[in-house]
Amino acid sequence: MEYSVDQRKEKILEILAESGKVRVSTLSNLFQVSEVTIRIDLADLESRGLLSRVHGGAVSSYKNYYNMNFHQRSSTNEDQKRTIAEYVANVVKDNDTIMMNAGTTTLFALRALNGRKNIHIVTNSIAIALEASGNLNFDVVLLGGLVNTMYQFTYGDDALHQLSQYHADKLILSVDGVNAMDGLSTYYNQEAEICRQMLRLSDNAIIAADYTKIGRIALTRIAPLSAAECLVTNKKANKDELSTISSSGLHIVTV
Repeated sequence: MEYSVDQRKEKILEILAESGKVRVSTLSNLFQVSEVTIRIDLADLESRGLLSRVHGGAVSSYKNYYNMNFHQRSSTNEDQKRTIAEYVANVVKDNDTIMMNAGTTTLFALRALNGRKNIHIVTNSIAIALEASGNLNFDVVLLGGLVNTMYQFTYGDDALHQLSQYHADKLILSVDGVNAMDGLSTYYNQEAEICRQMLRLSDNAIIAADYTKIGRIALTRIAPLSAAECLVTNKKANKDELSTISSSGLHIVTV
């Protein structure tokens, strides 16, 4: 199998999550690229705080979050995510069509929407689709395609083709990094293009990111900050970083 640069880096992180360490020589053989190329990959991942390089390889430095499954992540910073979700849900009105990507904060936002009427939801999140399908006031479209079982989302060409048929009043987007210089980013290369297309197909994009995501640069860049209209985060977020983000023109709400 031939890997793109982002796919290769994502696979390196998966190996680290499983074993805690990797060797340059092993990765070079696995991906059929030079050891110099692998060292460049490791240097980039280290600069993002995702691993630490050691002699001959690297060890995981972000195992505590990257290796969690969807349900484990739901309980991480849960109070902060719920506060964000409640604010975001108040922006959604009856009869709105909304897009939601996969994420724990977007799942909390869905739960906060109880009481809204005639809401149309387009999502690639299996967890959101299953939960929303039990509410008679929600009309749910789950995008088909390939399935990431660990993080419960769909992706790929089939999902993108289906998504292109829809338009939304609002997008609630969960991301792993919001950085003034590098914009919006995610740890999941598989979902990045889904997020980009959702940004293009919605009138009002709301970024829902708890304070730990502010200033962070995740593995795969999604889009510049200018692709969204609003960022909702916690009051605990780094104020200097928020000030720099605000200067880009993105409206910021802290809750």
